[in-house]
Amino acid sequence: MDYLFTPPPVVALAIAGSQARFPVRRVYCVGRNYADHAREMGADTREPPFFFSKPADALVPVADGTAATVAYPPATNNLQHEVELVVALGPRIAELGQRGLNVPVEAALEGVFGYAVGFDLTRRDQQQKAKEKAHPWDMGKGFDQSGPIGAIVPAAQAGHPASGAIWLEVNGERRQSGDLAQMSWDVAEVVANLSTFLRLAPGDLIFTGTPAGVSTVVRGDTLVGGVEGVGRLAVTLA
Repeated sequence: MDYLFTPPPVVALAIAGSQARFPVRRVYCVGRNYADHAREMGADTREPPFFFSKPADALVPVADGTAATVAYPPATNNLQHEVELVVALGPRIAELGQRGLNVPVEAALEGVFGYAVGFDLTRRDQQQKAKEKAHPWDMGKGFDQSGPIGAIVPAAQAGHPASGAIWLEVNGERRQSGDLAQMSWDVAEVVANLSTFLRLAPGDLIFTGTPAGVSTVVRGDTLVGGVEGVGRLAVTLA
């Protein structure tokens, strides 16, 4: 193929215990999927799932046991952290429902390859301006390096975590602390619901929401977060 310019590289994530890499297709995020976070954002505590997206190249893959440096973004005075369990869909998802569309809840976990820890960094001031005008959230959520993410732990090793601690610290101070069991919509329900809107495919990631305690971070801050049974993620804001 004679391209006008060199195509961008495939975004790929490490897989725990494997030399293989997980190629990313699309990145979806669930909004307000923990009741306590929904309350702190002034929303209903259990509304139907709603979704937004990040571009795949907004991800920052972080290797196991290391810390990454993430650039503090422009055009914000209120960058906030959100720690999340990330679902990675594998080849089986294309065989469920109508080839990834309308996947039944009872079959949804069959399409999950594994899980990772991710940070959904948010330009909250930009998001709030968009909300006030009923505009899309893209500039608040989909900016460069807005999605640090750790290695994927295959479900064959870790199972499908339905409970367990999810937490985040800023400079050693605990800011977020919750449990996966507090999700308003569990992983299977999230996958099934998302599949009613579009066809899911191998390589899709789903950030499943964050517990309460989101707060503002500044240049120089170090963020360390984790999900019990899945892993730990650390980044420093440059």
